[in-house]
Amino acid sequence: MHSHSIEQWTHDHAFLGEKHDENERRTWFVVVLTLVMMVGEIVAGSLFGSMALLADGWHMGTHAAALGIAAFAYRFARRHLGNAHFTFGTGKFGDLAAFASAIILGLIAVEIAYESVLRLINPVPIVYGEAIAVAALGLCVNLASVWLLRDSHDHHHHGHGHAHDDHDDHGHDHDHHHHHHHHDNNLRAAYVHVMTDAATSVLAIAALAVAMYSGWVWADPAVGLIGSIVIGSWAFGLIKSSGAVLLDARADEKLERVIRARMEVGEDRVTDLHLWQVGPGHCAVLLSVVSDKPKQPAIYKRRLAGLKGLSHVTVEVETCPH
Repeated sequence: MHSHSIEQWTHDHAFLGEKHDENERRTWFVVVLTLVMMVGEIVAGSLFGSMALLADGWHMGTHAAALGIAAFAYRFARRHLGNAHFTFGTGKFGDLAAFASAIILGLIAVEIAYESVLRLINPVPIVYGEAIAVAALGLCVNLASVWLLRDSHDHHHHGHGHAHDDHDDHGHDHDHHHHHHHHDNNLRAAYVHVMTDAATSVLAIAALAVAMYSGWVWADPAVGLIGSIVIGSWAFGLIKSSGAVLLDARADEKLERVIRARMEVGEDRVTDLHLWQVGPGHCAVLLSVVSDKPKQPAIYKRRLAGLKGLSHVTVEVETCPH
């Protein structure tokens, strides 16, 4: 029985990015901004009898719901950070929220496509001045939201650095290195939502202006159909990236090759290697090494020191029988 503390060998499973709290605040700001806009449009539409304002107000509600999912995911992941029930921490909650948001975005794309096709077949009268004003107002709100979330699509997130030596009798070794490596899909989902809304507002203004001055009533639903295709493609991309994380797909083939190359020195051979993402900027690797002359697990661990994105390393060492 150990007579001294083993705290230095315990493992931290806080796989949240360094920007987690900041991203949460940004997302909540956008949620509040969207809700204020939604309520304002619904109230104004009811007072002035404007269906355009009412329709856009309820449409903003769908985006507020999707953004709310992202905000609550940040909060849940932070509040349950130390919950041992989650074996590898709560870093994937953002990806779960992103997947749900992508589904909502896909449904919005289908709805827009359906309405556009109906209006191409049966054109309806458009009050151009009011419609353009509503689209312009929505664009202003969306541009403000885009600015708040402006670096979500290309900013990587750093974690908090930890390094622990682990020696045990079972030939396992664990190490913790926290570096930026992957996008935050949750913030990316929020960004895509406001970007799609901004893009559809721009397209709507352009289409309405063309229809108003040229008489081409079909221009508005035609552009709506194009917009639905763009939104659908963005939603599909988000589903692929977040779904891959949720299903523990191979996180990074290049990093996997580097790990294998560093481990296979001399007679050492990697017989099993699993690399997957456990949070924004955090990967876990589980590998088995077989050798005629096996070394201590700590030696294999040191071979992976300094690799960006590796937050949890487990090495199993086996002796190759002669």
